Amino acid sequence: MFSSEKVVKLYYDVASPYSWLAFEVLCRYRNVWNIDLKLKPAYLGGVIHGSGNMSPGFIPNKIQYMASDLKLLSEYFGVPMFKPQNMYGTDSLFPMRFVTAVAEQDKKGDVLLERVSRELWKRMWRTHQDITQPASFIEAGLKAGLSTNEVEEILNLAKSQPIKDKLKSVTKEALEFKGRSGWGLILPISQPQCDHYSILLNIKKPSK
Repeated sequence: MFSSEKVVKLYYDVASPYSWLAFEVLCRYRNVWNIDLKLKPAYLGGVIHGSGNMSPGFIPNKIQYMASDLKLLSEYFGVPMFKPQNMYGTDSLFPMRFVTAVAEQDKKGDVLLERVSRELWKRMWRTHQDITQPASFIEAGLKAGLSTNEVEEILNLAKSQPIKDKLKSVTKEALEFKGRSGWGLILPISQPQCDHYSILLNIKKPSK
């Protein structure tokens, strides 16, 4: 069990099904584990490029493996998801700028960020809907509890240089962690490292 002093940073991209699984598990058990969960939207494409790895979309054997792997994991963790016809055909750069803008506007301590992220994951990995067009963000935002005006304001903010710079900064931060393949999973103490998940967890004690 995590101690109450542990801070967990989850670096994630809604284009990654593995980070959705980690997201749901951490949200589900954060009170049981007594962890302070910090959501860190980042750009998976930037991490893959910056780490010198190749997107799974270019590796047929990996795509085939992921299809069966995700089916088993989604059943195990109770997070229904279904492989899209084109698993890696969506560039998540602007969606993650949108999510970053939500984080900047969220006055409820990541509550809206959590809801919006989940709705975008659902659209891509459960209902196979678009996550790149304005109408898609409005629909996801409304389901997450935002108003149409709030979503439009966030869409405008997502196009601003400060938000672009913020996403770049968090993506660079994720890249600074070693021992990964694209994104990695880093756990404390003596637990083994796992490159299986397309997320990066940084667990540390808060500064005094």
